[in-house]
Amino acid sequence: MVKAPALVFVISVAATACAPPASHTVPPILLFGGAGTSVNDVAAVETILKDKHLEYSTVNSRQLNGMSESQLMAYRLMIIPGGNFIDMGNSLQRSTTEKIHNAVQGGLNYLGICAGGFLAGHASYNSLNLTSGARFDFYSAANQGIRKTAVAITAVDMSPLEHYWEDGPQFTGWGSVVAKYPDGTAAIVEGTSGKGWVILTGIHPEAPENWRRGLTFTTPASVDNAYAGKLIDAALHGTLLPHY
Repeated sequence: MVKAPALVFVISVAATACAPPASHTVPPILLFGGAGTSVNDVAAVETILKDKHLEYSTVNSRQLNGMSESQLMAYRLMIIPGGNFIDMGNSLQRSTTEKIHNAVQGGLNYLGICAGGFLAGHASYNSLNLTSGARFDFYSAANQGIRKTAVAITAVDMSPLEHYWEDGPQFTGWGSVVAKYPDGTAAIVEGTSGKGWVILTGIHPEAPENWRRGLTFTTPASVDNAYAGKLIDAALHGTLLPHY
């Protein structure tokens, strides 16, 4: 969910090698809810986490700027949700994005949703570069002036599902493609960044029913939300999803 200035709104490779052991003093998941994030998307992700009985902590920009690399690595998964990816990056110190980058290289897993996916790339703004220099652009609907819509994604292991999309990226050029947009570009990708397992999604499977007002969907929100849970599980445990 990218809201830029007027655009608003992250072998079983996996396997356990991609996930550092969870600390006994912190929950396994760290959810970013700082400057630039969509409050509504943070809440939507929290709903999925609670429904799945997954423990998590939230962190704002100031708190994240104050964390050390070792504190980050006490978690197994960092989730950065939708919002304004430029404002997110600007709210973090360069040393902070470097610490997140290094923590992922060391084994912290990462889930980037929409803006969190943009932030994972390499860009002129303050970003994480978890993608070996790959840069991402908006899905082609944005070029048609569409800001939000229902978009059908296709994956190798399921029938097409319509998901909520709002100013989201496509991920051509990095990772293995888990799901595709109608134009064939990558809607969801997965791959390693150092020892970390990274999943990036340009659509919002976590979107609740009330985000759909004025749009027509053939897929129930509950089905999409279950898919969001699947992505979180895969990111948390470093599980390889079926891909093209």
